[in-house]
Amino acid sequence: MRSLKWFQIALRFKKWLFGGVLGLLLLIASLVVLLKNSDISPLRWGISLLLAILGIYGILICFRKIFIKFVNVYSNAIMKKPSNVGEIGDIIYRRKILSAGARVVTIGGGTGISTLLRGLKAYTSNITAIITVADDGGGSGILRNDLGILPPGDIRNCMLALAETEPVLEKLLAYRFPEGSLKGQCFGNLFLAAMSGISDSFKQAVKHMGEVLAITGRIYPVTEDNIYLVAELEDGTQIRGESKIGSHNLTHPGKIKKIMLNKESVAPVKEAIDAIYEADVIVLGPGSLYTSIIPNLLVEGVAKAIVESRGIKVYVCNIMTQPGETENYTAGDHIEAIYSHVGKPFIDICIANNGKIKPGILRKYKNDGSNPVYIDYQVIKKLGVGLIEKDLVKISKDLIRHDSQLLSQTIMELTKFH
Repeated sequence: MRSLKWFQIALRFKKWLFGGVLGLLLLIASLVVLLKNSDISPLRWGISLLLAILGIYGILICFRKIFIKFVNVYSNAIMKKPSNVGEIGDIIYRRKILSAGARVVTIGGGTGISTLLRGLKAYTSNITAIITVADDGGGSGILRNDLGILPPGDIRNCMLALAETEPVLEKLLAYRFPEGSLKGQCFGNLFLAAMSGISDSFKQAVKHMGEVLAITGRIYPVTEDNIYLVAELEDGTQIRGESKIGSHNLTHPGKIKKIMLNKESVAPVKEAIDAIYEADVIVLGPGSLYTSIIPNLLVEGVAKAIVESRGIKVYVCNIMTQPGETENYTAGDHIEAIYSHVGKPFIDICIANNGKIKPGILRKYKNDGSNPVYIDYQVIKKLGVGLIEKDLVKISKDLIRHDSQLLSQTIMELTKFH
């Protein structure tokens, strides 16, 4: 039975095995020509050398192709398959060398965190993304209401950011159905919902999906409790639901005083807390201040772990203010809002953008009530927070985003001095 298995394996590589055998025969032939008698003419030298070169070439090609084929056939997960030995080297580098990189914990949600993760995975594989699960709008909200699962959207985006998959699979997971009862629903959300259905918990479903996609690092929901956000405005009005908080100005204008969870005590995911304590650097943001970052800090034990951790605490300030959340907020206002919810100062470094934005794109954002976040140097200094300012702007499809590579490089440079 064992010999039959080896025969079946050999059949997968028959073309390259034939080339290797032919190469070996040519190498033997070169020796025969060379050693046939003691009188070696220049012609025999030439023929022998040519046969040896062809033989060695055939053997090397055989081993090279079989090695690549073996990796493709027997690699775990639906990862991107290498097409040459150089790509195998890249995979080994990412899997082995980067495993010795700094331990980075990112905390937040939305597109900001996934943007950061795409850059971080080039520097270290010791990444832990802790993601808020209070989203109640869009496709995630529909699945949450229909299936009773935690919202998968932000976690799915982080999965794609950290995945080592084929481009076609990435497109599939990001695909949104254009028509029918699934109109607007993302296939990746459905995939995670199905994984949740066959798993013992949502946390385990996230872990299994990460294994399937061969992601770099780990992703945890901050809690497995079913939570909703409640925003209290300065006039005492309360807005319930993450999807309504950002647009509350349309129905009831007013500045947000504080954000709350709908439950007094919300248990964290233990692995997330452990990761925070073990981190070399903890990154808050980029992301929506009141609906992506602060909600994580309200989960029991998360803020305490961040404060007590020996890792560098970094806040990545948004490039633009957000209508309904942070109109007219400065960088210092963002930090003070975080401190007011945690109860004590803890941020070591604030990374802020000082890059210019094209007038046309800036005008479009201003028409929607969004402006560049002003860096108030004196306030940040008074708060005891170090400031790193760089041109971090990257325009993608007329949308203002952080440059993931430059932002990640800036963060990783901090770990060299820790």
